[in-house]
Parts: sequence; C-alpha cells; structure tokens
Amino acid sequence: MTRTRSRLSLFSLLISVALFLFASTAIADEYVSVAKDGVNIRSGPDTTNEILWTVFKGFPLQVTSTQGNWSQIVDFEGDKGWIASSLLSKQKTLIVKVETVNLRVGAGTDYEIVASVKQGVVFKPLTTEGDWVKVQHADGTSGWIASRLLWPN
Repeated sequence: MTRTRSRLSLFSLLISVALFLFASTAIADEYVSVAKDGVNIRSGPDTTNEILWTVFKGFPLQVTSTQGNWSQIVDFEGDKGWIASSLLSKQKTLIVKVETVNLRVGAGTDYEIVASVKQGVVFKPLTTEGDWVKVQHADGTSGWIASRLLWPN
C-alpha cells in the first residue's frame, strides 16, 4: 500500500511539474500588442527603472516571460524590455520589418501596388493566402503583403 501511494505521489508531482512547464511555455512566445498610445518600455519590471523607449497603440510585442504584473518583451528589431502587463492587449497586429514593402491588391507579385509602406508601419491581419497576408491599416487602407516581410510571421 505504501509503495502504491509513493508511486501516486511521484506521478502527481511529475504531472504538476509538466503542467507548470506547459503553463510557463504558454506565457513565453506569446504575441500581443500595446493597448494604448505612449506606453513606456522599461529596463526592468518596475516604474522606477529607466525608460528605454515609448510605443504606440497596436505595436506588436512578443512576451518572453512574466514577473508579477510585468511582462518581459522583445520587439521586431530584437530590442528587449519590460512593460506593465495591464498595458497589453491580445489583439494581434503585424509590423513591417524591412525598409519598404509593397501593399498589393491581391496575394502575389502580379497584382497592382496599392501603396509603398515603410518599416515600422503596423497593420491588423485579416486573412492569409499561401505566403501572403491581407492586412488593414488603422486608416482603413487594406491590401496584401508577403508574410516574410512582416513580424511576427
């Protein structure tokens, strides 16, 4: 009887550890966006830490870990910092990660160019078709961009 309890306890412990690791993994590599304009990215998880840069509403970030009410993040350029978790949204957005891209009428290079878009412009993803993403800008302009030119992809 003792041996069975011992095995059950060990099994329970292993399941608990596995669930904890799964939960930690679920938090890491989560893509989010900033919930409002003028949000500070800091050097550490506290308002007393240095402001590294400021981001705008919709800016996409990758959460790599959390500490209390703070999320450690990385942006499309690989810059790292901390942001208050309450300032993050589950709304997925995409950012142009290269110098210039063409926003097209359809999913492919054979389609007419709607606009030339600079690095750092943020879009809301609408749908995908193969290696192309249909996106919409906050001003209502929409079109298709090759996914390899956007972050996260």
